[in-house]
Amino acid sequence: MIPFNAPPVVGNELEYMQSAMASGKLCGDGGFTRLCQQWMEQRFGSKKVLLTPSCTASLEMAALLIDIQPGDEVIMPSYTFVSTANAFVLRGATIVFVDVRSDTLNQDESKIEAAITEKTRAIVPVHYAGVACEMDAIMALAKQYQLWVIEDAAQGMMSCYKGRALGTIGHIGCFSFHETKNYTAGGEGGATLINDAALVERAEIIREKGTNRSQFFRGQVDKYTWRDIGSSYLMADLQAACLWAQLEAAERINQQRLRLWQRYYDALQPLAAQGRITLPSLPAACEHNAHMFYIKLRDSDDRQALIDWMKEAEIMTAFHYIPLHSSPAGEQFGRFHGEDRYTTVESERLLRLPLFYNLTDNNQKTVISSLLSFFA
Repeated sequence: MIPFNAPPVVGNELEYMQSAMASGKLCGDGGFTRLCQQWMEQRFGSKKVLLTPSCTASLEMAALLIDIQPGDEVIMPSYTFVSTANAFVLRGATIVFVDVRSDTLNQDESKIEAAITEKTRAIVPVHYAGVACEMDAIMALAKQYQLWVIEDAAQGMMSCYKGRALGTIGHIGCFSFHETKNYTAGGEGGATLINDAALVERAEIIREKGTNRSQFFRGQVDKYTWRDIGSSYLMADLQAACLWAQLEAAERINQQRLRLWQRYYDALQPLAAQGRITLPSLPAACEHNAHMFYIKLRDSDDRQALIDWMKEAEIMTAFHYIPLHSSPAGEQFGRFHGEDRYTTVESERLLRLPLFYNLTDNNQKTVISSLLSFFA
């Protein structure tokens, strides 16, 4: 069976995890945590990077940090994972969903302004498949209406928009290191990128259960106390050790994924030219990270037929999100503004192909061959 995904393994993970265990410090903010955070700060240019247990935790941190209150409204796409919405619903916000673009499946930047009300506090662009949203337009709206921008860049590490790393353009960015992502901290993990210097001190306090413990360990205060609301948002250093092995090989992982992505694209281009499938669209402003390779079929029936065909060939494929606005919780905690022209239709015809760092050339050729035979 060719799996849909397998966590990336580069070879040094066990060595570094054993080193973390020998250090006697397995909790958060150990040596490997500092290495990972410093690497991302230097590589991406964020004011401060804080490792977290998950991207979900990073989004929850962001909601706390911008003081989301009951009755506030937050604008985001419906085509996203539940954590994007849950982080703000937990603070009492109402989610306002807007339609996606048909080409990138990212939030349609032209639909945002009409959804803004006096209750709107934030915009949450989701960089689907590691392809950037139109951040210039989104940041201009945020400035005009004095809104926060929280980038859900769970799939976007190593991607750029006009030369700027995703996650560093909004006020706060959120990465995921889940095992399905390009880089993993042993199965789970995330990072909060603080891009506004005025938010750094409070972000550290919220992450440390509402205390100024980080300042204490840096010798800035002689004792630490409860200063604010917060929670336990630290990644264990054992996980950071696993992540550090992957960050050391970040460019190698990225280039391998891009090579696999391009091979799919080239092999399937003839089908796209015949109008049999639609291939991913890459805007000129975006440098992507090959997080996923998907095709779009005619409809959900065609998609299911292809899923069954590939499964018969022992190849696992997957589709993605059920639009949040049509879910029971989405109906309870949010509303869709404007016309659902693309969100539902596009979600029902998208299919993801196996793509992961350790996918062998032979297995990818089998995937391509099986897919082409379906259309023969």
